[in-house]
Amino acid sequence: MPNRMMMKSFIPAVVVGVAALLFASPAEAQRRDEHREVFDAMRSGKLLPVREIENRVLPSMNGAQYLGFDFDSGAGIYTLKFLRNGNVIWVEVDGHSGQVIGRSGR
Repeated sequence: MPNRMMMKSFIPAVVVGVAALLFASPAEAQRRDEHREVFDAMRSGKLLPVREIENRVLPSMNGAQYLGFDFDSGAGIYTLKFLRNGNVIWVEVDGHSGQVIGRSGR
C-alpha cells in the first residue's frame, strides 16, 4: 500500500499534467485557429487545397525534390520548398487563384 506522502506528491503532479494537456500554449492555440480558418476557407471555396496547389506546381519543378510547404493564413499564400543540386527553391503561390506569384532560388 502506498504511503500518504507519496500520494500527496503524486496527486498534484497528475493535476498539473492534466492541466497541461487541457490548456494549450498561446502559439498552439493560434496555430489551431489558423488551421480552422484555412479549413473553413477551403470548404467555402475561397482557398484552394494544398494538394491542388502541389498538382499545379510540382510538374514544372523537373529534377527538384519537394520538401513540403508553409502557409501564410493572413495572406493566403502557400510557399512550396524544393531542393535541386544543393540549392533551396521557394515557390510562392496565391492560395485563392493558384497563380505562382514569386520564386526564389535556382
